[in-house]
Amino acid sequence: MNKMKNKKITKNTQLSEVLQINPDASEVLFEIGLTCIGCPMATAETLEQGCKAHGMKDKQIEMLIKKLNK
Repeated sequence: MNKMKNKKITKNTQLSEVLQINPDASEVLFEIGLTCIGCPMATAETLEQGCKAHGMKDKQIEMLIKKLNK
């Protein structure tokens, strides 16, 4: 049983866990130019930290999280 299947993505989810929770997330992330999944920082940064490093505002991050959890 996959423990990640029922877990929700939040702003505090490590980037390296995003694809484990939602295998289709890479398409959504690449669409907005967030290619952090393959970056070495993916194991050290949260989704929020990665988004802010790419200039995203809080509202944009909230919308992204909703999309990733659909």
